[in-house]
Amino acid sequence: MAGLIDIDDLTVAYDRRPAVHHLSGSFAEGSLTAVVGPNGAGKSTLLKSIVGLLRPSQGHIAMSGIARRDLAYLPQQAEIDRSFPIDVADTVALGLWNETGIWKTVTGDGRRRTAAALARVGLESFARHPIGNLSVGQFQRVLFARIILQDARIILLDEPFAAIDERTTADLLAIVKRWHEEGRTVIAVLHDMNEVREHFPETLLIARELVAWGPTGEALTEETLARARAIARTWTNGHSREHAA
Repeated sequence: MAGLIDIDDLTVAYDRRPAVHHLSGSFAEGSLTAVVGPNGAGKSTLLKSIVGLLRPSQGHIAMSGIARRDLAYLPQQAEIDRSFPIDVADTVALGLWNETGIWKTVTGDGRRRTAAALARVGLESFARHPIGNLSVGQFQRVLFARIILQDARIILLDEPFAAIDERTTADLLAIVKRWHEEGRTVIAVLHDMNEVREHFPETLLIARELVAWGPTGEALTEETLARARAIARTWTNGHSREHAA
């Protein structure tokens, strides 16, 4: 049976070198899935392909009844320029883009929703702080607040808990859990296997090619992890173009 996101023989390459190679499978609607694997395994590439930032070299991704506004994407922080002079509230309000477009201003209702999103991530007093002055954890809270405003059916998170403190991680994991309870489809690239086993019921383990995909307890075994590591050892050093993937 088709899933919400169906991946069929997907290959994505950089300079003719596959970063994702002949991957097939489905993300079910309402699923909460961790994407894990060795560095350079194609995890970030997969998310960028789903959101439409990268084009497949082969195969395709089908999303049943999904429009672009139904997708919310959180890239790695290293890919975001924080030097732009914008404050926290205006950054979060960008989550209203589908409603406001380029020319419309944020209404009183939009400002109230922005304030509520900031309160939900614990930053209500930071509304007028420049984003360049925030810590890594505070900025990640801002990005989660922006996703809250987007109200998307599908949420793609690339290393959402990297380099942040335990309290922030716990708070953001609670938001992810809430999204899952609301029936949203959440896909997150992660490295911490303890977090994956504790909080994510489904796991996709890749090493550029598919290693395992299914319930986390079945996908993450000593055998599957050893296979992923063995595949990674065959790669030629220096050819991965993913950042912290």
